[in-house]
Amino acid sequence: MHFRGKMRIVSKPRIDPVRWQPPPVEPLPDVPSPDVTIVPLPGKGPEDVVADAAGHILAGLEDGCIVRISPDGGEPVVVADTGGRPLGLHVGRDGRVLICDSYKGLLALDADSGALDVLADSVAGRPLMFCSNVTETSDSTIYFTESTRDFRFEHYTAAVIEARGRGGLFELGADGTVTQLLDGLYFANGVTPTADESALVFAETQARRLSKYWLSGPQAGSVTPLASHLPGMPDNISTGADGRIWVAMVAEVNTALEWLVPRAPVLRKLAWRLPERLQPQIKPEVWAVAFDPDSGHVVAGLRTKHPDFGVVTGVVESAGRLWLGTINYPAVAYVDVAATSV
Repeated sequence: MHFRGKMRIVSKPRIDPVRWQPPPVEPLPDVPSPDVTIVPLPGKGPEDVVADAAGHILAGLEDGCIVRISPDGGEPVVVADTGGRPLGLHVGRDGRVLICDSYKGLLALDADSGALDVLADSVAGRPLMFCSNVTETSDSTIYFTESTRDFRFEHYTAAVIEARGRGGLFELGADGTVTQLLDGLYFANGVTPTADESALVFAETQARRLSKYWLSGPQAGSVTPLASHLPGMPDNISTGADGRIWVAMVAEVNTALEWLVPRAPVLRKLAWRLPERLQPQIKPEVWAVAFDPDSGHVVAGLRTKHPDFGVVTGVVESAGRLWLGTINYPAVAYVDVAATSV
């Protein structure tokens, strides 16, 4: 890899796929199709969205910039540049914005001054390759995911085509020590605590499931399912005001890819060498679903299409609006939370 200005020129890596049986597909209840409002940004790919204490919306763009948007959806302002590729975000208890950056690791940003601190850039002596999403509990413990230890964000499709469980869930201690809580996850992605902080809910995009990692009680340290066999790929997640778990659904099941993964790995090696336009493509939708944190039942959501937005990868409730991020468009979007009830 080398850099030309701020553009990354990245050679395509080799992949080492294995046979893998994808989970079955079970439908979800129908959800509303509310009106979607688009807020243009000065760059593409606001992969995640979060809200600060004042109601500002923050997102990270593919060129490394972190932007802040006023609560009324006004003109966005660039507040920092990580120099990498910011992905999942979380507003910490001290007001700093925690940032997962695929190239820089886990960062903390003072959005007023633009000061950036590196909290963790390695695990067990190796660099963090794909720091994906981050959250913090009330005792100031930080948890984060790594989608895969083998590839950077630019080649996220390589991890999916390989179908190897190389993702993990981690805890960052007060002394800066990183502890791995879970390994073998199939593209670990969003993570958020339940409202009572008894557990973390985390998403595995390729496995198409949500699970709970218990932090307290008799199940502490164990994992239990929350919602499995999803008909789409869950991405970043957040906890709503009423405790429901909002999930950005980046795309429906890719039938071509799921046909390939149980078959001879050489077929996926050949597919990986094809030009990108000939590889399985994502169909853009505006899709997010809220799940009950105990039963896993769908309690709210939206699913629609918009010519200027789709491929939802981030979601957060703020002041009566549900804000949405994306990896494919130069904008964020929002809908009326009340219009998402089922």
